[in-house]
Amino acid sequence: MNIEGKTQYSIYKTAYHIVWCTKYRRKILKGNVITALKDIFHQISDERNWPVIAAEVIVDHVHLFVSAPPQWAPAQVAKIFKGVSARRLLMKYPKLSTYRGRSKLWSPSYYIGTAGNVSAETIKRYIKECQNA
Repeated sequence: MNIEGKTQYSIYKTAYHIVWCTKYRRKILKGNVITALKDIFHQISDERNWPVIAAEVIVDHVHLFVSAPPQWAPAQVAKIFKGVSARRLLMKYPKLSTYRGRSKLWSPSYYIGTAGNVSAETIKRYIKECQNA
């Protein structure tokens, strides 16, 4: 997949590897939830025109490799994917939110890196290998 994009005023090649965990590292991302979450990521991608290059969902965390225009700060991109996915996933699977009286799906922290020093192919391969871990 090509990660180069174009807006009215710029041509860009930015890609972010975002990793975040479920609240309390709960192992709740299984079965149909994984499929629904990946579908949600692609819905967000289509709505924002931010190509999802790779997405991998493991039982307690998510790896997302996405390209976004430079006017969007990496923190904003992470916040949008986390917030929208949590809201839509909890609407579809309300039982995911019930844990010790808490209603949070994701941990507030996340990791974000750019594909500057590591090629896009390396990150895609790493995400693909995570599903076998």
